[in-house]
Amino acid sequence: MGLGNTAKKLQRVADMAETLYQKIDELRSQVNEVREHVEATSQRVERIERDLDDQRAVLDALAREQGIDVDAAAASAAIEEAEPGKTVADAEATDGTADDAPSADDTAAAE
Repeated sequence: MGLGNTAKKLQRVADMAETLYQKIDELRSQVNEVREHVEATSQRVERIERDLDDQRAVLDALAREQGIDVDAAAASAAIEEAEPGKTVADAEATDGTADDAPSADDTAAAE
């Protein structure tokens, strides 16, 4: 009787090993797919970064040609994104760095 139980236990262990092997094989395939996807995404990101650098160089050249202060425009965009409706002049007034010269609105109100 002991031999029959042992054979059943060994068969169960063999079945579990086969199931485990199949799951490991599936995981290996999934890991390979993820690795390929990550590599493709990395290549895409590198290409996009190169394109962005090229576009930035063109925009900087155009801005210089047109006399646009790129840093001021970027700061304005950052302020607008952080606090919608607020302008660079508003931020400077809050910081105390605004010019003391009256604005067009102040001049119009005084008339």
